[in-house]
Amino acid sequence: MLKIAIVDYGMGNYHSVARALQHAAPEAEVKLCQSATEIDEADRVVFPGQGAMADCVRTLDEAGLRDSVLRALNNKPLLGICVGEQMLFDRSEEGNTESLGFFKGVVRRFSGPAFGLNSAESDDRLKVPHMGWNPVRQVRTHPLWSGIPDMTPFYFVHSYYAVPEDPQLTVGSSLYGAPFACAIARDNIFAVQFHPEKSADSGLRLCRNFVDWNP
Repeated sequence: MLKIAIVDYGMGNYHSVARALQHAAPEAEVKLCQSATEIDEADRVVFPGQGAMADCVRTLDEAGLRDSVLRALNNKPLLGICVGEQMLFDRSEEGNTESLGFFKGVVRRFSGPAFGLNSAESDDRLKVPHMGWNPVRQVRTHPLWSGIPDMTPFYFVHSYYAVPEDPQLTVGSSLYGAPFACAIARDNIFAVQFHPEKSADSGLRLCRNFVDWNP
């Protein structure tokens, strides 16, 4: 039986992710994993994240799971979600936090004249955080886009977004004030800023594609 480990370090929407994966792949064993051994033994790994970057990095380290995530990044299919995508890069402007540094790049906050300070402002500027459905442009083909039409909307909740140093990492982009990378991929890694587990049928299709993917 295919084993899918969801890295459970206390900062993610784990149960919703597990339900979506189990629905998309009822034949698989989907497990919330709090030990390095469970992650190491899995066939595929999902790395979610939610909340402030500094808290996510701190709790990942306190859980003793940083090295197991890095091992997975190097040797098995891995799906990063939301802050789990952001954590793959060098640093975030959120608290000037150093992260895993697997990819070169920084995580920036939505800013500039197009944006209000927060979601409570009532003028015509874009609100931060960015919340809701937004179309995703498929910058280049990838097996995880299979059966998902270009410009399909996915569900976003975020104030920060990754800026890869290597533009070839970007496989999906969205528009909020300006275009931003919302899906990255290289070799055995696919990571997204949006939430597949909250994105209805299209999110489930992406989850199924991840289960079937053989990089």
